[in-house]
Amino acid sequence: MTNSGNMVNAMSVDVEDYFQVSAFEKHIPHADWDRFECRVEANTHRILDLFSEYECKATFFTLGWIAERYPGIVKRIVAEGHELASHGYEHIRVTQQNREQFSKDVLRTKAILEDIGGTPVRGYRAASYSIGRDNLWALEVLQETGHAYSSSIYPIRHDLYGMPEAPRFAHHINGLDILEIPVTTIELRGNKFPCGGGGYFRLFPYRLSKWALGHVNRTDGQPCNFYFHPWEIDPDQPRQSGISFRTRFRHYLNLRRVEARLRALLNDFNWSRMDTVYLEKNDS
Repeated sequence: MTNSGNMVNAMSVDVEDYFQVSAFEKHIPHADWDRFECRVEANTHRILDLFSEYECKATFFTLGWIAERYPGIVKRIVAEGHELASHGYEHIRVTQQNREQFSKDVLRTKAILEDIGGTPVRGYRAASYSIGRDNLWALEVLQETGHAYSSSIYPIRHDLYGMPEAPRFAHHINGLDILEIPVTTIELRGNKFPCGGGGYFRLFPYRLSKWALGHVNRTDGQPCNFYFHPWEIDPDQPRQSGISFRTRFRHYLNLRRVEARLRALLNDFNWSRMDTVYLEKNDS
């Protein structure tokens, strides 16, 4: 690898399938999920092969629904030295749950993942970054249920999520012990702009993403927290009908370019698991 600099950044994968994204929830009821062609198993194995090729360790935020149906990928994630973490059971946004429902969801998912993976689950990422100023109680629940960190608050302004006033880097909220680790943003002229993966990684030219992540490493002196989904390396996934132009644009944009961009990213920066980058640093 020809990585620039010595900073180690956090690589993460949100293990969900193409039909489980929040943008499709009005078109594809959860009760119908088992009727769809599931492509997450093959795509996750492709990602694991890619990480093995570049000797990269990562964190896999995994849906309990996926783990139950494809335990083999969970076992491979753990066997190859990656971190197994929770993405909730079936991608229900925290904004759609009350405290009791959320607690049951995270406990259920944690138990499933730990039973299959045989390893403690310490991390959690909310569906669609759905923890924010109006439901910070969720962090209390995560701490109560044995999670050490969350990566669920996105400090940007967005039509679907975001808490723009939140800190850009790992922090504690309301005196809690649990660590909140936001997806990486870059600050320019007092405004925060996303550069930590997902749809923005597909939208922006790679050279812009590379510059922004490098700027955070060099200028802020902070590790980056990057994420993507298995369906983002799958340009041949079934196309959904009846969705809006905005949803279609966001979901299908530049899918054929993602794998090449990921290869460049793995070559240009140093990467490791979320717990290695943030918890070990925080404990030292």
